[in-house]
Amino acid sequence: MYTEQYNQIFDQCIADYHVHNSVHQPIHNPYEKTAFEHLLYLKNWIDTVQWHLEDIIRDPLIDPVKALEIKRWIDRSNQERTDVVEYIDGYFLDKHKDTVTTADAAINTESPAWAIDRLSILALKIYHMREEATRVDATPEHREACQRKLDILLEQRQDLGTAITQLLEDIAAGRKYMKVYKQMKMYNDPALNPVLYKGK
Repeated sequence: MYTEQYNQIFDQCIADYHVHNSVHQPIHNPYEKTAFEHLLYLKNWIDTVQWHLEDIIRDPLIDPVKALEIKRWIDRSNQERTDVVEYIDGYFLDKHKDTVTTADAAINTESPAWAIDRLSILALKIYHMREEATRVDATPEHREACQRKLDILLEQRQDLGTAITQLLEDIAAGRKYMKVYKQMKMYNDPALNPVLYKGK
């Protein structure tokens, strides 16, 4: 199953991050830059750092200047996340460029990479919900409630993994085909965001 390997890489990345547990620590991607695994690790690292930035910015006592700095960081992170998703889809497009599709081949509602993006976020939810379900300073009620949520998240990961695997098998067999639309985000583009181009 493809996604068993993906989940292993995501879990490894999250564990690596939490060795120092700092948004400022540099990434040490253990995979060769040309390897598909490198993209998966990078994708999850971006998600993991952003997860913690989202926690930091919700501090009600955060300095407003610091909050703006974090918000700009999150904006950059979102763009990096989108870029890596498109690289992952590029990998699948190239891998299956010579696949002959069947006459009744269909397109999927989302590309493989955007489904993998959800799998990466799910790995983070599972890690942090497991922390809450085993937190020794929390009440038994809190731990029990979090354990129930964790069970659902684990079931969700199983279901999503099955769906991704089926999609990749269908693409490889020509039963489905890929069509990727680049994220045409306008707010980062000085030629498309009115606030930016009117301020010139």
